[in-house]
Amino acid sequence: MTVQTRHIRPAGAEASAADRQLLTEPLTYRDDLLKDQVVLVSGAGSGIGKAIAIQCARLGARIAICGRKADKLEATAALLSGIGADVMVRPVSIRDAEDVGRLHAEVWDRFGRLDHLVNNAGGQFPQAAIDYSVKGWNAVIDTNLSGTWHMMQAAARGWREHGTPGSIINIVTVVWRGMPGVAHTCAARAGVIYLSKTVAIEWAPLNIRVNCVAPGAIATEGMDVYSEEARSDLPRSNLMQRFGQARDVADAVTYLAGPSGAFVTGEVMVVDGGNQVWGDQWTIPRPDYFGGQGA
Repeated sequence: MTVQTRHIRPAGAEASAADRQLLTEPLTYRDDLLKDQVVLVSGAGSGIGKAIAIQCARLGARIAICGRKADKLEATAALLSGIGADVMVRPVSIRDAEDVGRLHAEVWDRFGRLDHLVNNAGGQFPQAAIDYSVKGWNAVIDTNLSGTWHMMQAAARGWREHGTPGSIINIVTVVWRGMPGVAHTCAARAGVIYLSKTVAIEWAPLNIRVNCVAPGAIATEGMDVYSEEARSDLPRSNLMQRFGQARDVADAVTYLAGPSGAFVTGEVMVVDGGNQVWGDQWTIPRPDYFGGQGA
């Protein structure tokens, strides 16, 4: 598959208000924090992944973005190019281990290094677990767990081959209290969390750090898969009684990627407004047994 590169071009007026905010709002971190480092972000065509890619670019990183939908990746690449970022675009299905291997080889060929892998790609659909089809279950597990693993293993093999350090940051979710309606993604993301803790041990001799960021209810287009009732109820599932922003997750990723995260590995950083200590998060209608309100 052909690797595409992008160079500087002016950001167009077509950028949405949300995109313009990501491109221009004041940064939490100094603007050269990730200067000349290379960051590979999966699922960067929208939502949290796009916010992470933009923030890393604004902090001086060179960016590789991948995902399933080329048109969305191209739109993100245009935004990155508009702020002067050196960006590589590569459509890929993370469920295809061989293509993932080719992706990583192309990143090394293009940039000569890889410093951070951010595994953000994933997806799910709300449905009562008792009604899952085999196909539906496998699709979520294969993408969110196996796909993440393919990306992690390919990155680790690259760092071992080149004798260089690296870090992996996996975007998961808040699984500790359960999340009715998305049992498949809870199973997959819990697997990623404990996979990350385990390989953080195995890969420590290779100077590879492995961490997770667990967002709660974040206001992105990813919420569109849920019903209007679920979306209106989700802000009440945390102590702050509101949605978080993609920027909140990007800041957590930056903390782990930057010097501030140098002594952090095998950890999960939770960005959920306090959901894990209070509140239930339903993505399907709540049965009368539990009060019958909400999603």
